[in-house]
Amino acid sequence: MNAWNPWHGCHKTSPGCANCYMHRRDQSVGRDPEVVYKTQAFDLPVKKDRSGEYKLAGGRELFTCGTSDFFLPEADGWRREAWEFIRLRADIKFLIITKRIHRFMVSLPDDWGEGYDNVCIGCTVENQQYADERLPLFLSAPIAHRVIICEPLLEGIELSRYLGPGVDEVVAGGESGMDARPCDYRWVLDLREQCVASGVPFWFKQTGRYFLKDGRRYTILKKLQHSQARKAGINYSVQGGP
Repeated sequence: MNAWNPWHGCHKTSPGCANCYMHRRDQSVGRDPEVVYKTQAFDLPVKKDRSGEYKLAGGRELFTCGTSDFFLPEADGWRREAWEFIRLRADIKFLIITKRIHRFMVSLPDDWGEGYDNVCIGCTVENQQYADERLPLFLSAPIAHRVIICEPLLEGIELSRYLGPGVDEVVAGGESGMDARPCDYRWVLDLREQCVASGVPFWFKQTGRYFLKDGRRYTILKKLQHSQARKAGINYSVQGGP
C-alpha cells in the first residue's frame, strides 16, 4: 500500500502509543516527534505533471497520515484542504487510522453526508478500556467504511457488542520493536471467534516481536511478523462482503 503523510509528528495519547514506531524513528535521528508540521507531500494526491495529468495514478489505496494522526488539534487548520484533495481524488481509496475518533467531526467537509465512499476510517482500540471509550463514538459517526484496529493488541478484548453490518473488518496484530509488549495468540483467536459469530471479516495482520502461543514465548524478526501471521491461516472473509 502506498502512503500519504500530509503532516508529521504526534503526541502519545493512550497505552497503544507507548512504543510508537514514528517516535522511535524520529528519536533515532535526533528529531523531536512531538513537533507537528505540514510536509512537502501535503498536496501529493493532486500534484500534476507537465501534461496536466495527476502524478499519482488512480486505482490505488493510500495509507493516510501514518506518521501522525489525521485528527490532531494542530492539523485543524490544514484538514479541510486535505479533505478537499480526498474529495477530488475519488479514484483513490484513502485509509485513515486514528486514536482520536472523538475529534472526527472537527473540520469535516460540508458535503461529507454519511461519508465519502473512497474513505475508510480505522479506529484503534488496543485494550478493553479504549474499545469501550472509542467504539461508541466511532459507530455513531457518519462513516461509509470503517474498520476496527486492534493493534497493538495488549489484552483480550470483548468486541461482540460493537460488531455488525456497520463494521467492514476487524484487524488484529502485535507490537513491533525491541521494547514490544507480547501478543497472546489466545487474544487473537478470541477476536476471530467474535467476528465469525457476528459475520464480520477478520484479518490477523502481524504477530508482533514477542508472540505467546501454547505456553511458549517466541521472538519473531520484523521481516517475518506479517508472513508468520498469514501462516496461521485464521483470516476470515464473508462471502459477498467487503
